[in-house]
Amino acid sequence: MATSHLLAAAAATSSSSATFRPPLRSLSSPPPSLALNRRRSFPVVCAADADAKETTKPKVPEKAPAAGSSFNQLLGIKGAKQETNIWKIRLQLTKPVTWPPLVWGVLCGAAASGNFHWTVEDVAKSIVCMLMSGPCLTGYTQTINDWYDRDIDAINEPYRPIPSGAISENEVITQIWVLLLGGLGLGALLDIWAGHDFPIIFYLALGGSLLSYIYSAPPLKLKQNGWIGNFALGASYIGLPWWAGQALFGTLTPDIVVLTCLYSIAGLGIAIVNDFKSIEGDRTLGLQSLPVAFGMETAKWICVGAIDITQLSVAAYLLSTGKLYYALALLGLTIPQVILQFQYFLKDPVKYDVKYQASAQPFFVFGLLVTALATSH
Repeated sequence: MATSHLLAAAAATSSSSATFRPPLRSLSSPPPSLALNRRRSFPVVCAADADAKETTKPKVPEKAPAAGSSFNQLLGIKGAKQETNIWKIRLQLTKPVTWPPLVWGVLCGAAASGNFHWTVEDVAKSIVCMLMSGPCLTGYTQTINDWYDRDIDAINEPYRPIPSGAISENEVITQIWVLLLGGLGLGALLDIWAGHDFPIIFYLALGGSLLSYIYSAPPLKLKQNGWIGNFALGASYIGLPWWAGQALFGTLTPDIVVLTCLYSIAGLGIAIVNDFKSIEGDRTLGLQSLPVAFGMETAKWICVGAIDITQLSVAAYLLSTGKLYYALALLGLTIPQVILQFQYFLKDPVKYDVKYQASAQPFFVFGLLVTALATSH
C-alpha cells in the first residue's frame, strides 16, 4: 500500500490477480530479459539515432562508485555500496528510508480516531498496521517500481541491484509476491482483530496495492504523467495509511477524507523531489515527469509550492474551525520547512535532495500529527 506506495506510495507505489507475473519488457525502450535462474549483467538499451538508425550500448559499470555507503545500501538510497549478500539486496529493494511516512500515517490515523489508548492490545494493533503499511506494502511498492524502472535505472544508476544483475528475475518476482500477500494478509487479520463487519482495512490495502501497480506498470503506468502519478503517490503515502490507522480504532469522517486528500497535494510535491535525480533517464524514455515537462527551475517551485500551500491551507482550515493553537503550531512547523527549502532544495534539487528531505520533511510529518490531534478533539 502505499497503505503503500500506499498501503505506501512513497517514495515513489500492484495487482490482486492470482496469476500476476510482471512482463519482461517495459512500455518504452524495452530491455532484454534477465536470466531466469542465474544472475547476469543487465544490458542498457539506448534509443536509435534518428538519422543513422543505429543502436548504441554504453558500458554498464560492474560496480557501484567506490565511495558507495553500506548505510545507504541498507536504506535503499542513492550512493549505495554494491552488495553480494542476497538479503541485503532484498532489503535495499524495499527502500526502508521510505517506510517512516507510512508508519507515521498510521500513527496519525490512530490519533485522529480519538479512540487509541496506550494499552498492550492497541499498541500491538498499531504495530501490525505499521508493518503492513511500511515493510510489507511499501516494500512491495518499491520493489515492483524498481522492476518496471530497470531500464531507467540502467541509465541513471546502472549499479542498482536489478539492472546490474545482482539479483535474478525469479528472486525479484518472488519478493514482490511475498510482500504483497503478506501485506494483504495482515490487513485481513486487522479487520478480524478489530471486529469489523466490513473488511475495510483489507480493501484499503488491496486498493493501495492496485494503485501501486498501475503507478509503475504498463499499460497505464501513471508515473508517465507527472501530475497524476505524483498525486497518486502522495495519496498512497499520506491518505491511505492514515485511513487504515483511523479505521482500525474508529470511523472515517468526511473532514478527515477532505484533509487527507488535501495533504495528498503536498505528497505530490514531496514525490517531485525524487524526480530530479532521474531526469536523464526519464527524458530518454519519454516519461513526462514534472522536471522533464517544465524544466528544473519551474518544477522545483511547483514542488515547494505544493507542500507549503497545503500546510498553510490546512492551518487556515484549523483556524476556521476554532483550533487556534493547533493552527499556530502548524504554522510554526511550516516556517523552518520554508527556510530549509531555500537553504538546500531551491539552490540545487539534485545535489541537496537527501539533505533537504532529512532536514525539512520532519517538520512536515510533525505537522501531520498536529492536524490529526486537532481533528480528534
